[in-house]
Amino acid sequence: MSELTEIVDSLENRISKLLHKYEVLKQMQASLQEELTSVKSENAALKKELENSGERIQSLKAANAMLGSNDYKRETKLKINSLIREIDQCIVQLSD
Repeated sequence: MSELTEIVDSLENRISKLLHKYEVLKQMQASLQEELTSVKSENAALKKELENSGERIQSLKAANAMLGSNDYKRETKLKINSLIREIDQCIVQLSD
C-alpha cells in the first residue's frame, strides 16, 4: 500500500510541476504576444515614415532641378510633362 501512496505522491508532484510550467509558459506567451503587437505597430510606423521620407526626397530632387541643379533635370521635366498631360485631360473633360 505504501508503494501505491508513493506512486500517487510522485504523480501529484509531477502534475504540480507540469501545471506550474504551463502557467509560466502561458504568461510568457502573453508577454510575447504583447511584444509582437508592439513591434508590429512600430514596424507600421517606420514603414509610413519611410514612405514619407521617399516622398520628401522626390520633392527635394524636383526643387533642386528647378533651382538649376543638373542632377535631376530629366526627372523633373518628365514629371512636369506628366502634370501638363493630366491638366490637359482635365480641361478636355471639363469642356465636354
